[in-house]
Amino acid sequence: TADADTSSASVQVLSQIAVTPNNGSLLRIRHASESTKTDMVFGLFLPGSHTKLLRSKGQTLPALYWLSGLTCDDTNFSIKAGAFAAAEREGIALVIPDTSPRGDGVPDADTYDLGQGAGFYVDATEEPWNLNYQMDSYITKELPSLVLEKYGVGDVKGVFGHSMGGHGALTCAFRDPKSWASVSAFAPIANPTSCPWGQNAFENYLGSVDAGKDHDATLLLKANGPFGEYDDILIDQGMDDEFLEAGQLLPENLEEAAADVGQKLTVRRQDGHDHSYYFISSFVDDHVKFHAKRLWAAHGRQLAKVGGKSNVQESDTAGKPITCQAMVARAAKEPLTLETITVDPPRAGEVRVKVVANALCHTDIYTLDGYDPEGLFPSILGHEAGAIVESVGPGVSSVKPGDHVVPCYTPQCAQPSCIFCQSPKTNLCPQIRGTQGSGVMPDGTTRFHDADGNDIFHFMGCSTFSEYTVLAEISCAVIPKEAPLEKACLFGCGVSTGLGAVWNTCKVETGATVAVFGLGAVGLAVIQGAKYAGASRIIAVDINPGKFPMAKKLGATDCVDSSKLDKPVQQHIAGELTKWGVDYTFDCTGNVKVMRAALECAHRGWGTSCVIGVAASGHEISTRPFQLVTGRVWKGTAFGGFKTRTDVPVLVERVMSGELPIEHFITHRFDGVEKTTDAVEALHGGECLRAVVKY
Repeated sequence: TADADTSSASVQVLSQIAVTPNNGSLLRIRHASESTKTDMVFGLFLPGSHTKLLRSKGQTLPALYWLSGLTCDDTNFSIKAGAFAAAEREGIALVIPDTSPRGDGVPDADTYDLGQGAGFYVDATEEPWNLNYQMDSYITKELPSLVLEKYGVGDVKGVFGHSMGGHGALTCAFRDPKSWASVSAFAPIANPTSCPWGQNAFENYLGSVDAGKDHDATLLLKANGPFGEYDDILIDQGMDDEFLEAGQLLPENLEEAAADVGQKLTVRRQDGHDHSYYFISSFVDDHVKFHAKRLWAAHGRQLAKVGGKSNVQESDTAGKPITCQAMVARAAKEPLTLETITVDPPRAGEVRVKVVANALCHTDIYTLDGYDPEGLFPSILGHEAGAIVESVGPGVSSVKPGDHVVPCYTPQCAQPSCIFCQSPKTNLCPQIRGTQGSGVMPDGTTRFHDADGNDIFHFMGCSTFSEYTVLAEISCAVIPKEAPLEKACLFGCGVSTGLGAVWNTCKVETGATVAVFGLGAVGLAVIQGAKYAGASRIIAVDINPGKFPMAKKLGATDCVDSSKLDKPVQQHIAGELTKWGVDYTFDCTGNVKVMRAALECAHRGWGTSCVIGVAASGHEISTRPFQLVTGRVWKGTAFGGFKTRTDVPVLVERVMSGELPIEHFITHRFDGVEKTTDAVEALHGGECLRAVVKY
């Protein structure tokens, strides 16, 4: 048997290298394990901003644990899986432990499926294995404690793995669902008491197959499921997997158990894929994204448990009209006017909120200047805000008085019958689109009245140029109370749209080339998102060179003043800067001529151009059909494809953790709703990205 110095100080970083364009780091760490009585080595991936921002603030980061299969150590996944770019993009850490204790004196076997490299993630009870082979305790207790204490990751954690590691991931999660926020697997050994690999391991490590029942995912699910902690469990299985045919994996048994107990389980059978890391690398991005969504949501819930109480006294005003100040748009092309208005109580399915901070968006000015075909007057504009719930109407269950919310102009009803909410292809829930576009609440009436009792229209379902407003429940994204509302408000529109256009709509991949037209807040968010996605070249285009320094700071590699060119900008990009164009282009201007230029410098054969900017009423886009025949794709995005109530809280969590800085978008600050006119002037001045007004 082996023994080692198990003092907590015995931790050594063997190597540290950058593995993403954003300087995400892979550390290989050796430490003395109390569980295994040996030295253990594990890999740790930290996103680029972690060491710079989080640790200096004492903040923590969600962690996703990878458990490897038979014969592997920590390096197999690190070298072959290709997961680091996805983890960087999602802002989470990866923890990659070994599959067993190793070293001189550690018991081993002559077969690949027992001994070193095959610990099976159990605590052995039988000799000679029982002193060192304590992998369950190591994975679930010792290692999480170490990485949280030493590196600040894993206050919230998920787990996934492959083959033997898929078995380990499922059993860790099913044995202690409160400790793991999410779980998925590649080709897991799903019913080990019924397959040769599992039977051999349990007989040797635990003394009998029957003793392995507590480490069998299928049996655990049958006995203890469904697990309410998991809204879904994702499994990928290659259909050309030799071990599937050999009866080692048995995913059908796990599916049957899930169906019996009512557990949501998604098994994706992948034609043509085998058991190798080629298979894992093909779908690892999906798994990282699957976990990140759930990890950040759990991270937010954990923070909310220690959140402070709101200073809104809902008992004084609930059910009563509220008189407050608002900036009213009386007519197009006329200045906003400060007025005292009445805000009615919320009706069924509605929420009344106190607006704390509002960021001015160009869409507000677009409507005020008369370019919006749906613009109605008199109205209360504004749609980028952070607010506190004052009271709720009948039937509201997802928010409560005192909650902090970001109003979202794109709702998310999340109903099973809504094909848009249920589809991963879109975020365009139409539940209240008709009434929202007509400037009224879902029941067809308004909650705003001026001093003479006349109705005032709503705007984009938000109307946040008012100290109080009424929203549909399905338009409220609940965020942690610790999140500064003057920052969180930026996710009401522009910043979310830019980031999501890259991450969701176009899914820009590592090494891709990008061109961004228009360097306002949305364009800069596109650049920031592209940098996080690992784009190798980012070309920033604008006619105001004063915007170039910020673009470069956020990741632009080239800056082009298109007004100084002696040829169309698309010919400059596709012809001079590059031979065939760039992989992805984004129009953030709303100018239809620029939209065409963006398309025409997308790469021949596969380039994608995304329209983000909103054009003036009556304007149409055009290009030669040959541009599309030769392989280019023209698409658009609304709110960056984010599903608002689900995804906005995740974005806010990433800001709070330091993974997603957004302070640079706030260039102007004002106090008091009446200062909204000053914010409008600042936005017209050309130097403003976002002017935030605190009420």
